[in-house]
Amino acid sequence: MRKAKVQLDLKLAREVKDNKKGFFSYISSKWKTRENVGLLLNEVGALVTEDTEKVELLNAAIASFFTAKPGPQESQSLEVKEKACRKEDLPLIKEDQFKDHLSKLDTHIYLGPHGMHPWVLRELADLIASPLSINFERSWRTGEVPEDWRKASVTPIFKKGKKEDPGNYSPVSLTFIPGKVMEQLILDVIFKQEEEEKVIGSSQPGFTKGKSCLTKLIDFYDGLTGG
Repeated sequence: MRKAKVQLDLKLAREVKDNKKGFFSYISSKWKTRENVGLLLNEVGALVTEDTEKVELLNAAIASFFTAKPGPQESQSLEVKEKACRKEDLPLIKEDQFKDHLSKLDTHIYLGPHGMHPWVLRELADLIASPLSINFERSWRTGEVPEDWRKASVTPIFKKGKKEDPGNYSPVSLTFIPGKVMEQLILDVIFKQEEEEKVIGSSQPGFTKGKSCLTKLIDFYDGLTGG
């Protein structure tokens, strides 16, 4: 067991560049413990101890954050929405772009709520890129995300205040991996539009691809020390 532990430590250290998630998960497990959600107060002010009741309370609290009044367009069918979107309004995303993103998937990331390993998606990139691109185009035309892609494994994270209040927890969702790929493709289109139209200036590195607020701090430091 000691030898196996040493080998595990060495493996994590050697593969830290390719498996950062596994490395930091291992480090985190050594200096802190995961605490389950404690007692919660329900609508009548009584403490809830059963896990099922806690889930229902947290679900209701989280759902209330996103509840909105239905608009007139929500009653339209998918066919009507699809006709309303013109071909030229679609982002210029081709099948090869899906294939490229899938072939570069990190095999150490989470499986998601569907339990499909990212290695499978990466190895089958040539086969599934076409149907995924079709789903994306239809989703863009209709303004609807496929129902399966909206399923997620949700973990409540305590923010601040009283831990007994279900409203003091924020949801962290693990969604379907192809859905995350679609989000990345949309992000690429947004960044490309920003660069072509010069929407974001050099003074906003936090919103520029490849830069961050740290970049701005370094520029500011250089300006002070260089002057």
